[in-house]
Amino acid sequence: EKSVLLLGRPGVGKTTMLREVARFLADDQNKRVIVVDTSNEIAGDGDIPHPGIGSARRMQVPSPELQHAVMIEAVENHMPEVIIIDEIGTDLEAAAARTIAERGVQLIATAHGNTLENLVMNPTLSDLVGGIESVTLSDEEARRRGTQKSILERRAPPTFDILVEIQSYNQVAVHKSVSETVDSILRGYEVPPEIRELDPEGELTIAKEPTAKERHRPESGLPVATEADFAAAASPRQPPDPGPERRIYPFGVSRQRLQQAMRETQFPGSLVDHLDDADVVITLRPYYRRKPQTLHDAEARSIPIYVVKSNTVVQLEQVLITMRSERANDPVTTALKEAEDAIGQVLNKYNTADLNPQNAYIRRLQHMTAQRYNLMSRSVGKDPNRFVRITPSGAR
Repeated sequence: EKSVLLLGRPGVGKTTMLREVARFLADDQNKRVIVVDTSNEIAGDGDIPHPGIGSARRMQVPSPELQHAVMIEAVENHMPEVIIIDEIGTDLEAAAARTIAERGVQLIATAHGNTLENLVMNPTLSDLVGGIESVTLSDEEARRRGTQKSILERRAPPTFDILVEIQSYNQVAVHKSVSETVDSILRGYEVPPEIRELDPEGELTIAKEPTAKERHRPESGLPVATEADFAAAASPRQPPDPGPERRIYPFGVSRQRLQQAMRETQFPGSLVDHLDDADVVITLRPYYRRKPQTLHDAEARSIPIYVVKSNTVVQLEQVLITMRSERANDPVTTALKEAEDAIGQVLNKYNTADLNPQNAYIRRLQHMTAQRYNLMSRSVGKDPNRFVRITPSGAR
């Protein structure tokens, strides 16, 4: 029941294929098929239609400029199940095809063009595959997607669900989901079509088109990603090693939305109920301005406080991304991760661990980290080589 668009250069066999499709649907599938025959190319100009269309009905078009009107008339007055159209080539015909598709009638049509990409870039016929438009994203959405602010997106659902590129008499390329393929093209990825070919013995073989390592669009000369790149982009992104898990104390922030933001960004952390258990605080701007006692206590303990403008998932995702990027390049993060690793070694092997030399502030944070695990720690040496030594509880 899906609508199909046939693409191919002139003389490759599109009209011949349309005749066979009309015969098959009318005779073998017993459907009400109407052929909109512009310039009498499909069924001829005689009183008796070409036998190649079987029992399908023919509607002759008096003038090529009136093809779109005959297409609409066929739907309104003749109750077809399938309409077959040869050569959609104008804006009016493309609009008429969309109208027919929206009314639940199956469309089988042809258009000039070698590939689906040609059709997407054709301003007259791009509506057949959904059309494209330039969209300006907000700063937040552009950062979230990791793209520029002005992007191309598909404007509407495609008129045709399936597109067939006729490459030769015995070989076609099939795009089974036009909407997904167009979306991929607009994002800069290329999804290889399914290749169907008749061998000399008449057997049908089906295979995926081999993907080139790098392809270039003629319009821009920019490289186009291959199917492997698209699969990698479509799969959930694995963030870089973010270090030890963060214990977040949400103050005035929705816990449910914060948990959703953590899932969306794959942030390694957990929510705690008490400030004593936290190593970071997230709060709203109004609370931070009033500075209640909880935030005073957090500052006194040198616990980082992150402030968001509003209690939305997007804002919370941004602050989590900021936290992760800061940890990736922050010497404090590196020092605390070293302390966490040393603590694990002390707990497992019950021996002493010496950390790398740090300044007084970082050493204080390392002492607090050891204290949370009920381990003993002390600073050894003189600056700038003073370091923290962590020992098991009860050891001297």
